[in-house]
Amino acid sequence: MSRSSDASSSFDRPRSVVKKVLAKPQREGEGAVVRRSIGRMELRSLDPFLLLDEFSVSAPAGFPDHPHRGFETVTYMLDGTFTHQDFSGHKGTIRTGDVQWMTAGRGIIHSEMPAGEGVQKGLQLWINLSSKDKMIEPRYQELQREDISRVERDGIGVRIIAGESMGVRSPVYTRTPTMFLDFSLKPGAQLHQDIPESWNSFVYIIEGEGVFGTPSSTPATAHHTLVLGPGDGLSVWNRSGKPLRFVLIGGQPLNQPVVQYGPFVMNTQAEIDQTIEDYHKCRNGFENANFWKSQP
Repeated sequence: MSRSSDASSSFDRPRSVVKKVLAKPQREGEGAVVRRSIGRMELRSLDPFLLLDEFSVSAPAGFPDHPHRGFETVTYMLDGTFTHQDFSGHKGTIRTGDVQWMTAGRGIIHSEMPAGEGVQKGLQLWINLSSKDKMIEPRYQELQREDISRVERDGIGVRIIAGESMGVRSPVYTRTPTMFLDFSLKPGAQLHQDIPESWNSFVYIIEGEGVFGTPSSTPATAHHTLVLGPGDGLSVWNRSGKPLRFVLIGGQPLNQPVVQYGPFVMNTQAEIDQTIEDYHKCRNGFENANFWKSQP
């Protein structure tokens, strides 16, 4: 939960920033541009997280038909509209403030394409699955903006996508235990947010400038991922004259081997080889690949 924003709030073991990575633009999909932080050479992964992209996409660019196996994708729209369809007949559209939490499990082929005018912006996070969950049936949790709890207090606003803050818990089921909180701090506000001690965690700054971890830390700005060290909570100060917005994401490490081949993430090379064979032969979760193409 989140503690009071009172200055007396403190942690037994406050978390500090141990690594700072600038998310630099790169091309993905067809004509799309993403700012990748987790998944770059500087930060290959942060167990259980495999990738974090901030995407900015205008039609006709996008992410046409592509497969996944062995993990979850969380797509959070910051501005605009995206339409999703997969080879099992699932279709959906997410708009500003909406979330799609997709468990790819044993296999999904899907497309993700912009559905509005102009630039569509959002975040996509990849969360690894435990070896026991990698071959489960795919599933979705879709939350519209109005379904996501928002709490405001002392110059702080938080949208609770997963986990708990300010005494409010999200209904999202996280197969790999995860917190995903979208914070906005007005100038002068300060935040103290609990984080389970055993979890890895990081911040991604969407806009503005803030001081994270300790009062003497160097301010960090938009498009930076801040990896947090061990501890039981994070403190943040907005000492600038403009609003600060960031997501705080944390998860319980799986402590299992990770073997990744593009959109397939398993525990061994043999499982990756089997996945590639399953995909090309349209079997063991990819049966519908023989007959399906997304509709324009």
